[in-house]
Amino acid sequence: MASVPPPRNDDDHRRPVVVTPQIAAEAASWIARLHGPSRTPRMERDCLEWQQRSAAHRLAFERCTDTWQDVAQISLANAFASRPSEVQADGAVAGLLRSRWPAALAAGVLLSVIVLSVQYWLGLGLHSTGLGEHSLVVLDDGTRVSLNTDSRVRVKMGAERRTVDVERGEAYFEVAKDPRRPFVVRAGRSEVVALGTVFSVRLGTGGTQPDAAVAVTLIEGEVTVQATRRSGQASAKVLVLHPGERVRMIAGDGAGGSEPSEQVDRPRLEPLVAWKRGEAVFDNVPLSDAIAELNRYNRMPVVIVGDPTIGNLRISGVYRTGDTAGFARDAAALHGLVVVEHEGRLELTKPQ
Repeated sequence: MASVPPPRNDDDHRRPVVVTPQIAAEAASWIARLHGPSRTPRMERDCLEWQQRSAAHRLAFERCTDTWQDVAQISLANAFASRPSEVQADGAVAGLLRSRWPAALAAGVLLSVIVLSVQYWLGLGLHSTGLGEHSLVVLDDGTRVSLNTDSRVRVKMGAERRTVDVERGEAYFEVAKDPRRPFVVRAGRSEVVALGTVFSVRLGTGGTQPDAAVAVTLIEGEVTVQATRRSGQASAKVLVLHPGERVRMIAGDGAGGSEPSEQVDRPRLEPLVAWKRGEAVFDNVPLSDAIAELNRYNRMPVVIVGDPTIGNLRISGVYRTGDTAGFARDAAALHGLVVVEHEGRLELTKPQ
């Protein structure tokens, strides 16, 4: 296809570029048609006109072109030799095929590439880290999202609001201001709304944080936090957080439509954000809580064996999140315990 860029609208740079699944599917169909046997100059002109509709159309076409070029071992001859009955499609792609595609193009590898292209777009907003990993994601609007260990978020940048679903773990948000589009973070049964601010959201993960809880800690600015009932309806109560405050939303039992309970406090912020530099900070906390926190980052966990009251012992200090062995040695030396490595774990126990 001729490399003539379509004209740009001067207002494009002032509007958010939002590529919907439908636009992505249309872009994928253009790519496959232009690489098929029925390509014509009229088709090329129509494709250019389609790209001129918006910046989102152009971006979708560019990204789907990249996806097409990245797919290895594509054989057009084999693709068009395939029969439509040999492949299946669903969702937006299937609708597009039924309504717009010539029958000769709905086949084989071309269809696979279309599905791949659309899945590529739909998966763009998924970001995750493995055990012990940290990651920084910069969104299209300039918002910075830092992911802690074993975390996963899904991002959707819409025209009216920006949405992030925290599906697992913990994330630290430095939100770019955009009065036209609130920044909404959903975790568990809680929803956080902000415009330009800095806050963290942690979903469960044990220790002093119950597995059923969502903790929202505000560093700068202002956010609102609202819970949802099991029915999916939003709670009538909206909580406004101020800098330095944390709210922990603990899911209710659902009896009679009960709402989650909330606990608001003003913790020391330093221990809560130390993970961003690879550290865990403990200030006279129970040993069991310190162990639970460090085990979030390591494949070789520390466990208490024998007397369960060992977990009530207190510990303070700054530890590297990846050094459970060093932590276990310090805890043992502090409280007269013994460390034994056994079956892939570090056991803390009282001496025999």
